[in-house]
Amino acid sequence: MGLILCATRGGEASIPTQDKAINLAKEGDRALAFLYVADSSFLNKTAAAVVVNVDEELTHMGEFLLTMAVERAAEQGVTAQSITRIGVIRDVLPEVARELGATMIVFGRPAGESSRFQENEFERFCEWIQEETNASVVVHEEPVES
Repeated sequence: MGLILCATRGGEASIPTQDKAINLAKEGDRALAFLYVADSSFLNKTAAAVVVNVDEELTHMGEFLLTMAVERAAEQGVTAQSITRIGVIRDVLPEVARELGATMIVFGRPAGESSRFQENEFERFCEWIQEETNASVVVHEEPVES
């Protein structure tokens, strides 16, 4: 049936998206992988030694966050793997998707000031990822509280 790749920034805000990926894997009896990309490009004007150290720290943080996601998947009977990479999501995600043979990619909709995407840019990114990887893209939408 193929593999589901869940790209995640980790943390509490990512849990609903990770849960969506876990449920899709469970429903379709599919393999699941969580991807965390350590991106220190926001430090591009900082000394190289500092960036290397930040990359290491971001990678360790990502590994920890993904360990929790893998454990939550296991609690629901889904075997998942975790993958951490250093780079920029736009470069790393299609590479990992092709490497793993992902047939579905799950994202959360970026929101807030920490988002690197404007709404229309995010839509174009999703379309581009789908074209680059031949995987369907599922965007998890948070329910709006009333």
